[in-house]
Amino acid sequence: MNDFIALLSAQGAAVVFLATLATRLGAPVPAAPFLVVAGGLAVDGQLSFMAVLLAAVLGNILGDGAWFLAGRRWGYRVMRLLCRVSLSADNCVRRSESILGRWGGLSLIAAKFVPGVSVVAPPMAGALGMSNARFLAFETLAALIWALGFLALGGLFHAAIQDVLAVMSSVGLTATLVGTLLLAIFVAWRYRERRITRRADDIVHVEVSALREAVAASARLMIVDLRSPESRRIDDRSVPGAVGITYRELTDRLPEFRAAREVVVFCDCPNDETAIAAARLLAKAGLPRVRVLAGGIAAWAAAEALASEPAPLDVDADVAAHPA
Repeated sequence: MNDFIALLSAQGAAVVFLATLATRLGAPVPAAPFLVVAGGLAVDGQLSFMAVLLAAVLGNILGDGAWFLAGRRWGYRVMRLLCRVSLSADNCVRRSESILGRWGGLSLIAAKFVPGVSVVAPPMAGALGMSNARFLAFETLAALIWALGFLALGGLFHAAIQDVLAVMSSVGLTATLVGTLLLAIFVAWRYRERRITRRADDIVHVEVSALREAVAASARLMIVDLRSPESRRIDDRSVPGAVGITYRELTDRLPEFRAAREVVVFCDCPNDETAIAAARLLAKAGLPRVRVLAGGIAAWAAAEALASEPAPLDVDADVAAHPA
């Protein structure tokens, strides 16, 4: 730990910048502890407070700015990429949409302190069309609040930081092993929860081709797009005739479902998790026939793209029709 303090004392601003940048880019690097210790060292005069603060703000802006531009360029694909590594990928997307849709630019401040959302909020802001100037203003404010908070925490408890680091140094390998074990238990528990959620033996799935046939044959078929309004704004893929109703709105809109002979629900989420949950909710409400579109909007869009591809040229037939 003495080496850690020496490194921060010598290269504090650079270390804080790199740690913050890595965190904002999505690397598993905890930037907060670096800021807390740097705050304590700054109070003791071993670091320049302003240099560390500027380094943290710059790391935030560059890291989040990269994701913001990626979100503007690639939209929903970026969010799905980021959330795919999460043990709660579906919740990751929904929470990000909810925070950004409710608070707008201010959500960039809240996202700094919400695990699983901090990396997703900037690309979602870009995908939703937030201007560069607006993003930079809110991102700078958010970075200042975030950095000042942890630096102030370190300054407030600067006398105890040395003691904490000394204890951590003495515990050493034992603390690391215990922490790793607890993390492994947590990951295993969350993985088991996801596996249980994915079990859909009680849910009937429908393939894209079958849904097309059902649409052509039934006037009383109701197709429900469970994506949030923000998600539908980002992602213009759609199923013809689908009605946008979020999971939280299902109970309030049950009368609409009862008028349909059959209901098909879909989402844009890993393993159709939200759609499966919605189908179970509607089935418990007494709807006799509820199915889930297998693969969701992604499967439908892929089938549409395949159907729109031009037929391959039959070389043999062309040669036979136009002999040399």
